[in-house]
Amino acid sequence: MLRRLCVFCGSSPGRSPAHAQAARALGRELARREIELVFGGGSAGLMGALADEVLASGGRATGVIPRALMERELGHAGLSQLHVVGSMHERKALMAELSDAFVALPGGFGTFEEICEAITWAQLGIHPKPCALLDVEGYWAPLVQLFDQAVEQGFIEPTGRALVLHEHDPAELLDALERWISARER
Repeated sequence: MLRRLCVFCGSSPGRSPAHAQAARALGRELARREIELVFGGGSAGLMGALADEVLASGGRATGVIPRALMERELGHAGLSQLHVVGSMHERKALMAELSDAFVALPGGFGTFEEICEAITWAQLGIHPKPCALLDVEGYWAPLVQLFDQAVEQGFIEPTGRALVLHEHDPAELLDALERWISARER
């Protein structure tokens, strides 16, 4: 059962309004399904849009932010719960511990690193949790192509590639994650 979803996303809104629209749509869907959001704890950019929508829709949002980023990322003051940790390593470990699955919305280097680390941990068997990309306006298409090329070139096994779900619609993405978790539990 999908109870808590870790979402990695930008502390910037990006240039396209579609990015924030997708973050808000995911936030509404999480609240509707009573799935708690676990995220980086910021109030700006896509992080803020996502958390604000979860909360406005009656859902729960838990943030995890390193002390050093509290001011820079403007730690979100209105969350259900906010964990302030000592480092990025502690942040990622706690987010992983709290979550049943991982999703990446558009973002920059931090988002890339976080979702790729979660995928790597799944591949290595460190956790049995699904990882997914919510593709907004083709944002993740180049990364998906790179993953497929790595399979073709023998650097990623097809079973490893299957660990990464890829959807364009928040509801379909959550459905796919729930199917993946349900199949794993059988």
